[in-house]
Amino acid sequence: MRNFAFLCLTALLALNPSPARAQSGSFIVSQHGHAVGTASFDFTATPHGYNSSSLVRIAMPGLDYALSKTELLSSANHLRHVQLSAIVNSQAVNVVCAPESLTSTAQILINTSANGHSTTTRLDPHPGAVFLPDFDPGALETLLALAVARNNAGLWAIVPKLAGSIEPVQLVTYADEQGTLDGKSIVVHHLVANIADGSTHLFSGPDNQLLQAELPEQGFALVRNGFVLTPPTRPGAPPTPPPAPAQPIQQ
Repeated sequence: MRNFAFLCLTALLALNPSPARAQSGSFIVSQHGHAVGTASFDFTATPHGYNSSSLVRIAMPGLDYALSKTELLSSANHLRHVQLSAIVNSQAVNVVCAPESLTSTAQILINTSANGHSTTTRLDPHPGAVFLPDFDPGALETLLALAVARNNAGLWAIVPKLAGSIEPVQLVTYADEQGTLDGKSIVVHHLVANIADGSTHLFSGPDNQLLQAELPEQGFALVRNGFVLTPPTRPGAPPTPPPAPAQPIQQ
């Protein structure tokens, strides 16, 4: 992926203002069709919002990646606190991210510890911000929920790469597709999220649950266990041009 020295996922969105009715999910992580790891998330409702957790494990040539994230969200899916621990090619990375206060104008603090160095970065506040590490399906669930609540506008990604940054998310909606989930036919919503210099294709179900995420530039995909996307028939392909008229024979 673009930079395995730290975390960055270009990523994603679709439809329902809760972090998906499916409160947990397990995924296979693959590159170019070959399984290289697993990822999972779990959401638990609380009186004031949601507790979420994510686990990711990838082992492949050039990348040994393990991630554990715990997160506290408000009932509107706004970030309250997140703690991330990761091992990237034998190097430990720890990140704590939270608003300075609960006011809407409070800056977001991101404290990063990696390679024996610690940094603190202040980011501009955005209610529609999602903490978005690489390969994290729980972050994509939250992004899908916020996309619905905010009509696909005002979305931002907190990218825990180097000292941390916040990037706008631009969404493009494509025609629905088809698939199967646990053997049953399902309508699949398709969106593309553009973040910084990358894009991620997001596929979600009728209940806004994340089914699949693809990063075409790197060849990575997260596919929910039991889900199969039905390949569309050359979507958007131009019609075959008619044959050119025969030219008269010149004497």
